[in-house]
Amino acid sequence: MTGKRIEQPSRLRGWRAISCAAPVLAVLLAGCGTSLSSLNLLDSNKATNDAPPQSGGVGNLSNDDVDCPPVQIRTGAATLMIGGDGKPDEPAALKLRYQGTIIRYARECHISAGVMTMRVGIEGRVITGPAGGPGKVDVPLRIAVVQEGVTPKAIVSKFTMVPVEITSAVDRVTFTHIEEGVTFPIPNPPGLLDNYVVYIGFDTLAAQHQAKKPAPRKKRK
Repeated sequence: MTGKRIEQPSRLRGWRAISCAAPVLAVLLAGCGTSLSSLNLLDSNKATNDAPPQSGGVGNLSNDDVDCPPVQIRTGAATLMIGGDGKPDEPAALKLRYQGTIIRYARECHISAGVMTMRVGIEGRVITGPAGGPGKVDVPLRIAVVQEGVTPKAIVSKFTMVPVEITSAVDRVTFTHIEEGVTFPIPNPPGLLDNYVVYIGFDTLAAQHQAKKPAPRKKRK
């Protein structure tokens, strides 16, 4: 898979496009359980197009006209560290409770009426550290589509917290997340799509920001 980047609000500035050497794994396997192989996300460079042909513009694109944007792990966002306070940070080695990593990823594209919809699958692993043990870990994942260029432009961004249950003092747990609705209009001219990249990774800043949000007040009856 490959991906592209997006311009961000202040807490997303770390998600600006950066080159990444992470390998792209083809996912053509069928399986069961929650592994990424069961997602059946074909690692094809071509998008599918079920929309009827139109007289012109992006709605008239064929499968051979459009590449599915590539996916990259954002530099600096491939590893998640959780310390003794349970928050994502960079704790001292002996205070490390959990460490998360991204193992592999896949993507699938679909075109309809000039709009591209992507399914992005991420498989990762959480292991216990010296200070770790049984408990629940909320894994903060960011998926961001960015149009690369002199001034990178954010197209769409998705943030989610994936709950992972650690059941023993020494454990490693695999998690899977599938983002179904990464949707955006195909640019005009369509050649601009060549500059789109999908960046994935752990977004600890967004997780901290979300944790600081005050609980909504209950309305008085």
